[in-house]
Amino acid sequence: MDKKIADAVVEALYSGWITTGPRTKQFEKMLTAYGGQAATLCVSSGSAGLELILRWFGIGENDEVIVPAYTYCATANVVLHCGAKVVFADAGSDFNISLQAIEKAITPRTKVIIPVDVAGYPCDYDEINALVQREEIRKKFIPASREQEMLGRILVLSDAAHSIGAWYKRKRTGNLIDITVYSFHAVKNLTTAEGGAVCLNLSPPFDNEAVYRQLNITSLHGQSKDALSKTQVGSWRYDVIEPGYKYNMTDLQAAMGMVELERYDSDMLPRRKAIFDRYAAALGQYQWAQLPLCETTDKTSSYHVFLLCIKGITEEQRDRIIAGIFRREVAVNVHFVPLPMMTYYRDAGYAISDFPVAFDNYSREITLPVYYDLTDEMADEVVRAVAEAVEEVVM
Repeated sequence: MDKKIADAVVEALYSGWITTGPRTKQFEKMLTAYGGQAATLCVSSGSAGLELILRWFGIGENDEVIVPAYTYCATANVVLHCGAKVVFADAGSDFNISLQAIEKAITPRTKVIIPVDVAGYPCDYDEINALVQREEIRKKFIPASREQEMLGRILVLSDAAHSIGAWYKRKRTGNLIDITVYSFHAVKNLTTAEGGAVCLNLSPPFDNEAVYRQLNITSLHGQSKDALSKTQVGSWRYDVIEPGYKYNMTDLQAAMGMVELERYDSDMLPRRKAIFDRYAAALGQYQWAQLPLCETTDKTSSYHVFLLCIKGITEEQRDRIIAGIFRREVAVNVHFVPLPMMTYYRDAGYAISDFPVAFDNYSREITLPVYYDLTDEMADEVVRAVAEAVEEVVM
C-alpha cells in the first residue's frame, strides 16, 4: 500500500462511482489483456467466482466435483453451497493435485474438476485437459443442464487464487483451461483488499462474451442492467430475469487493482522472486531442506508462498520447529492443513489416511514469509531462525 494506491482510491471516491462502474469495467479489460483469456468478470471474491461458475454450469444435488485434498477450504465449501458432493483427490510431491488421483476419482456423476495452483505453481494443465477429452472419460459424462450439454464433458475450473502472473508452457494462468478464477484477497500478490475475477476461455460452441454478459447479470441479483448501464439517457428501466447473487466488485477495489496490475510484472513479481531466490540460496546449503518447485522448463511460479519442507520429520517435530521459530520472533505458517483433517470434513466421513501424499506434504511443511516489504536482512533473519530451530529439534 503506497501513495499511488491511496490517490487512486481517493480519486474513485470523488468520482461519483464507488460501487461497480467504469473502473471495474476497465480493470476487467486490463485483466483480459494481461492473461490472454477471452473475457473477464470481476467479482467480490475468488470464492464468489468459483460458486458463480458452479451454479452457471448447473451443479447441484447428486453431482460430484473433484477437489484437491490439499487446498484452502473455499475450494470445497463452494461445492457444498451448491448441494453437490466434494470428492477429494490426493496431491503430488509438488503439492498440486495428482493426475492419477483425479482419474481414479471420476465417476458418471463427476461434473467439474477444480485444480488448485498451490503456492502459485501451475498444475499439469495439458494432462488434465487431455484427461477430460479422452473418449472413455467423455462417455462417462451425463449432462444435466444446457451448459453441460454444450460442453459435452467434465468442466475444468482452475482455482488460481495464488497464481496470477504464473506461466505454463509460455501461456499465463487465465487462458490455460475452460475457466480460471483469481483471488485478490488482502494477502494475495495482487490485492484489491477483497475481490476476485472469473477468466473465461471456453471453446466453441460457447460465446465467451455472451457468457460474460450472463454471469454479469447473475452476479448482481439477476438484474438485466447494472448501475452503469442505467446512467444512459432514458435507460432507467430494468428487469430481474433470475434470482441472482450479490457478487459484484466495486470501483474502489478496482482502483487498487488497476494500479497494482500496471506495475505487477515490473515491481511485485521481481521482488517476490528475489525473496524466493534468497531463501533458496541460503536454505539449499542444508541437507534437511526440501525446497519448493518454482521454475521448470514448462512452468514458472507466481512466487506467492514459499513452501519449505523439512526432510524426514514427523508432524510433531514440525510443530516443535515452528514453536522454536516463533521463540526467535519470526512468524511462519502452514499452507495448508488438508481438508479431510478439518472438523467439518472429518465428521462428514473423509479420512486423511486416504490421502497419504497430502498428509506427508503437510506434516513437514513450514511457510516462510514472502511479502513486498520484506528486506534482504529480514529474509536472512528468517533463515537463521529456521536453521536454529530445525537443528534444535532434529540434530
